[in-house]
Amino acid sequence: MQTYVMIGKYSSEAVRDISANRTEKSIHLIKELGGKVHSMYTLLGGYDVILTVDFPDLKAAMKASLGLTILTGVGFSTYPAIQVSDFDKMMGN
Repeated sequence: MQTYVMIGKYSSEAVRDISANRTEKSIHLIKELGGKVHSMYTLLGGYDVILTVDFPDLKAAMKASLGLTILTGVGFSTYPAIQVSDFDKMMGN
């Protein structure tokens, strides 16, 4: 499994539809794609929400990113994330 960071920005329509039910549907979609949610936070500033999620592959991450946008109206940017200790090993340090 690969860890991804998903950073989202609410559309005006997405703000109107905020609910625990929508959050549960989002988690369900991620799980359907073989993913696991580690954390979900709301933010102040340029972005509104951030998730850390594991996915089995890039295809699942891409499907989730687009699927969540369709489901919630939140536009996501999704990035692969590597722990610093693993990165250091990759770089030979």
